Amino acid sequence: MDGKTGVRLVVLHYTGMATAAQALARLTDKDTQVSAHYLIDEDGKIHRLVAEDRRAWHAGVSYWRGVRDINSASIGIELANPGHDYGYRPFPQAQIDALGELVRSIMTRHGLAPHSVIGHSDIAPGRKIDPGELFPWQPLAGDGIGVWPTLKGTKHLITIDHALRLLSAIGYATPLSADLGADILSGSTEPIAAFQRHYRPRKIDGILDSETSALIQTLAPSDLA
Repeated sequence: MDGKTGVRLVVLHYTGMATAAQALARLTDKDTQVSAHYLIDEDGKIHRLVAEDRRAWHAGVSYWRGVRDINSASIGIELANPGHDYGYRPFPQAQIDALGELVRSIMTRHGLAPHSVIGHSDIAPGRKIDPGELFPWQPLAGDGIGVWPTLKGTKHLITIDHALRLLSAIGYATPLSADLGADILSGSTEPIAAFQRHYRPRKIDGILDSETSALIQTLAPSDLA
C-alpha cells in the first residue's frame, strides 16, 4: 500500500462476510490484496487498519467525477454487515454513531464537503451494491455527511440521455462520462439503479420514472437540470 495523491472522497462499504472477525482477518491478510482504512464493528468499535495517507485497496474498478483510480483519492470505510449474501440486516445505531463521528473527523482533516461521502455502489454501478438499501443515507445527510435531494416545486420528466448527462455531472459513471468501457458499465440503466439505491432505496429497478427523474434533477447542478 503506497502513498496517495490526496483525499477527495470517503467511500463506504459493507463487509459482506458472515462475521466481523472473518472480515477483519481478510482485510489484514496481505495475500488477499483487499484492504480498507477503517473497519467498524456493529457495536461501534473502530479498527484503524491503514493510515489515511496511504492507499488502501477497497474500491476496485470504479469511477467518480473523472477519477478512475479511486484508491489513490479516497478513504475506505468498511461496516461489518453480512451483506446480501449472508443475511443483510439494518446497521445498528452504535455502528452508525461511530461512523458519523469518524467521517466528520475525516472531513475536517481533509477539508471535504458533504457530497464527498459516497457508497461503493455509487462508484461501481452494476458491479457493487454496498452499503445497500438499508444504509441510512438520509439521516446522515441531515448531519452533514453526504447529501440528500429534497424535492421542491415541479420537475418535468426527462429523457434517458438527459438523465445520464445529469448523473454524469453528479459524478456517476455513464456512457457520457468518459471512455469507461465494459469494465465499469455494461448498460445505461446501471447508473440509474445505482442512484436509486442511494437516494430512492425503496424501489430499485433502473427505470427512469417521474420520481427518479425529479430526484436526479434536484441533486444535479442547477444550471444543468
